[in-house]
Amino acid sequence: MAAVSLSVSTVKPLGDRVFVKVSASEEKTAGGIFLPDTAKEKPQVGEVAAVGPGKKSDDGSRQEPEVKVGDKVLYSKYAGTDIKLGTEEYVLLSEKDILAIVG
Repeated sequence: MAAVSLSVSTVKPLGDRVFVKVSASEEKTAGGIFLPDTAKEKPQVGEVAAVGPGKKSDDGSRQEPEVKVGDKVLYSKYAGTDIKLGTEEYVLLSEKDILAIVG
């Protein structure tokens, strides 16, 4: 999947979307072998940078999101849209694609 490059200062997710800053991938293996960029796996852990207002239910009320800005989360491997803001990498995904809050 191709990453989208944006030159904006703020991103405000809509609905139940969550904007996550991707954590850096591992530079070397447990055995000490350094990995080239092509061999690195896509990270699945990141920090929530922005949260939408929540999913709208059938009666018109908003369902409060379970995550908040600053939470470290584990998300599905191929979920969301990769976005690059300057040198930082982010992923915009639906709240249902978040598997867990990690501590």
